[in-house]
Amino acid sequence: MFATTLLFAAQAALAQPAAPASQPARKDGPPRTRAWGVRLDSEPPEYVRTLPNAAADSPLTSPAPAWLDFGLEQRTRYEYRHQDARRSPLTYDDQFLLRSRAYFGIREVLDPLRFGVEIQDSREFGTRFGDSDRDTNEADLQQGFAELFFEDALGPREPLRLQAGRMSFELIDRRLFARNRWRNTTNAFDGLRLRAGESKSPYELNILAVRPVERRLRRLDGSDDERVLYGATFSWRGWEPLIQIEPYYFLLDVDRRSDPALTDRLIHTPGVRVFGLIGESGWDYDANVAYQVGEDGDRTHRAFAAAGEVGYSFDAAWDPRLSFSTLYASGDEDRSDGTTQRFDRLFGAAHFLSTSDLFIWENTIAPKLRLDFAPLKDLQLDFAYGMYWLASDRDNWGATGRRIAAGGSTFIGHELEFRGVYRVNEHMNLELGYSHFIPGQVANNVVPPADNDFDRGDFVYVQMTLRL
Repeated sequence: MFATTLLFAAQAALAQPAAPASQPARKDGPPRTRAWGVRLDSEPPEYVRTLPNAAADSPLTSPAPAWLDFGLEQRTRYEYRHQDARRSPLTYDDQFLLRSRAYFGIREVLDPLRFGVEIQDSREFGTRFGDSDRDTNEADLQQGFAELFFEDALGPREPLRLQAGRMSFELIDRRLFARNRWRNTTNAFDGLRLRAGESKSPYELNILAVRPVERRLRRLDGSDDERVLYGATFSWRGWEPLIQIEPYYFLLDVDRRSDPALTDRLIHTPGVRVFGLIGESGWDYDANVAYQVGEDGDRTHRAFAAAGEVGYSFDAAWDPRLSFSTLYASGDEDRSDGTTQRFDRLFGAAHFLSTSDLFIWENTIAPKLRLDFAPLKDLQLDFAYGMYWLASDRDNWGATGRRIAAGGSTFIGHELEFRGVYRVNEHMNLELGYSHFIPGQVANNVVPPADNDFDRGDFVYVQMTLRL
């Protein structure tokens, strides 16, 4: 089994010191915001390292620069859920989730031509429910792209890239276009991407035309030929660290040719994100506003969403940071009228909104208070308290698919969260998390109905990540 093979390989690596020739790959990701959960994964992915060519007489290249990117990652997670509101009827479940990744990349030696390949194997064991494409996607191609790379096309160290093939990357703040870190399976897209600039450039432009990849549990994945996403994002960093400005635009075109019962959709999503540090005061901020217009079948689509966070980092031992965030996404006001108002989160990540995975950026109002700190050099802890409302009492509680049976309160409930991450060494991380959900009136007045004893929901997990 692919997952087991990678696990043994990584464990063997832990028993030996890392090869001195191995150096970190040149990571290509945007400047790091301090906001919770919105930092983008690097390109190539974080677990990838560069292996220099040690043969000085190699016909390909000299020992420097390095030209091969390589990485192995294996993650094992155990989950237990009690009274999971996403299930009907409410029940418990526990399972093991295994996700293994391998990455190979060739760069510099054949410039301007470069390549990247990533294989991923995702499996679930022990669940009381059937396998789903959220957790299972056995031994498939996660990335396989060719790239034309021009190092100084736009100025010194300001490259131009044109990628074609299967890609998996993240844009803006992960809310609309994400690679997925938490979920056992990972978003991927087939198509084209033009990228001008990089993380150290004063600006960066991304233009893409892609089709989402359909995850097939035990068959090779393929492009969804009924959906295409066009996008353009721009990052202006001339005023860092005070502010970085990121306007963006996405167009989702859905053509349901295979099933006339499903509706065609054409959704335009313009928006802008800003974030930065307020001098040396310790304060930081991150905000994103998006608007949607278009057509949803024979109905007009009009929706709005916003997210923001303000944090303060204390100049004290343990590096504590206290933050307050809030989230809004509109919901449909009336299914019988000619307009839909439910915000479409496109291909965004959602786990950082709720540890219990009960909420997404759709028909939601969600303020949250969080404290994170590091009592030890390699130990990070964080605690959070969140409250959740429906933006519209006539639309779904998005992550669960449930609806309010009658009018009244839109308060869904409270959630208490805890997470601890311990870095054992450069090859191993251990993580423990827990969330406790206290349902409000809405959670006990839904269709399909919850059990009468829905007085709480608990989720606990233990996770180990190995990297070679």
